[in-house]
Amino acid sequence: QVQLVESGGGLVQAGGSLRLSCAASGYILRINQMGWYRQTPGKQRELVAVITSGGMTTYADSVKGRFTISRDNAKNTVYLQMNSLLPEDTGVYYCNVERWDFNNYWGQGTQVTVSS
Repeated sequence: QVQLVESGGGLVQAGGSLRLSCAASGYILRINQMGWYRQTPGKQRELVAVITSGGMTTYADSVKGRFTISRDNAKNTVYLQMNSLLPEDTGVYYCNVERWDFNNYWGQGTQVTVSS
């Protein structure tokens, strides 16, 4: 089993910044991909950003140039630096980890609220 602990959400004004962290622990030999997804009421969970074990990144068009995903492989931790936040970035952000055996695990979610 893999446990994911997220932190860093909160309330911020538009134009502000937040940094999310997600630390993975448990039965981990190697992590393939780590990423962040978000969900708002009435909408499906959507990809925000992912990063592979080799450091390749993919971003949703809506966050390109504002968000930066990074990972510390030694700590099995993924980060999401969010700058120039907009009210439409509001939602619950979930960490996702794909293990070496392609099993996926989700964090409990952290609320991000951006006020206008």
